[in-house]
Amino acid sequence: MTALLDLDLLFVTGKGGVGKTTVAAAIAEVAARSGREVLVCEMDAKGALATAFEVSDLRFEPTEVEPGLHAMSMSTEDSLREYLRLFVKIPFIGRIGPLASTFDFVADAAPGVKEILAVGKLCWEVHERHYDLVVVDAEATGHVVSQIGAPKVIADLVQVGLVRDQTQWMLDILEDPDRTGVAVVTTPEEMPVTESIELLGRLTAETGTHPVAVVANRVLPAMFDRSEQPVAEAIAGSVDVLVDLLGPGAEAVVEAATIVESRRTIGAGHLDRLRSALEEMSLDVDVVTVAEMFSRAHGRRVVSLVADGLDEELT
Repeated sequence: MTALLDLDLLFVTGKGGVGKTTVAAAIAEVAARSGREVLVCEMDAKGALATAFEVSDLRFEPTEVEPGLHAMSMSTEDSLREYLRLFVKIPFIGRIGPLASTFDFVADAAPGVKEILAVGKLCWEVHERHYDLVVVDAEATGHVVSQIGAPKVIADLVQVGLVRDQTQWMLDILEDPDRTGVAVVTTPEEMPVTESIELLGRLTAETGTHPVAVVANRVLPAMFDRSEQPVAEAIAGSVDVLVDLLGPGAEAVVEAATIVESRRTIGAGHLDRLRSALEEMSLDVDVVTVAEMFSRAHGRRVVSLVADGLDEELT
C-alpha cells in the first residue's frame, strides 16, 4: 500500500453515501503527514470537500488547508480559461462571457468535452510536477468511467491533429500504472460491493487507468474472537438466567451484542465476495478496511480519525 502514496495522480470513487469524500481527504492528509506536497480536488463542486476540511469555500485556485495540503474545487469555465491561456496563448481577464456560453453549447452537444478539460487540468498539475501527489475526489461509480475515460474516448475517435496531440499526453499519464491509479471506496453492504465489483471490471478496459486499492469503510469490529464466540452463543441462549440474575437490562445488552455481531458477519460475507471477485478478475488489489467510527463528529475530526486508521496501511 505504500506504493499508493508514491503515485502522481489518484482518483477516489465509490457509490454515493459510502464516505468517498472523507476517504479522499484522509488519504491526502496521510500523504501530507509524510512530508509530501499534496493537492486534493473535488470534481463535482458540491462543497463536500470544503465541509470535510471545515473551510468556508473552495475555488479553482488551490487553498492551503493544512501545511503541505492544498484543496480546490473543479470549475470547467476556469479550466477552459487556463487551457486557452496555456495552449492557445489567449489571455483572459474576468469571466469568459460569450465564449463560455458557446463552450456550454458545444460541450452539451459533444459529451466528454467538459470531462476532458477537468481531467486535463489534473493531468497538467501532474505534468508540471507542482505537487508530489494529486488526489481526486472523483464522480461516483455511476459516472466516473465517463469522467476518467474521456481522453481515451476522444483519442479513439480522433486519430490525427491537434486534438489527438492534446489527449495523448494525458493518456501517457493516465495509463501509466506507476503514475496513476484508482481507489474504490465501498462499505460492507450488498449494493456498494456489487457496484464496486462492476466498476473494477470496467476501469482498465474503458478508461486505461488501473485500480490500486479498495477501501472498505465503516467496517464493524469483531466483538468476540474464536475462543469467545462459543461463550457469547451460550450467553445468548441463556438470557432468561441472566435476566433473573441481573434484571431486564441484561436482555437488551445481549440483544444489542447479537445484532451488532450479526451485522458484522453479514458485512464480512460481502467483503469476502469482493475479495473473491478480485481474484476471479486477476486483480492484484489490496482491500484496506476503515473501522466504524461510532462518532457523531463531522468535518476535520472525522477526516483525521479516518487518516489515523489509514496511516499504518499507507505509510
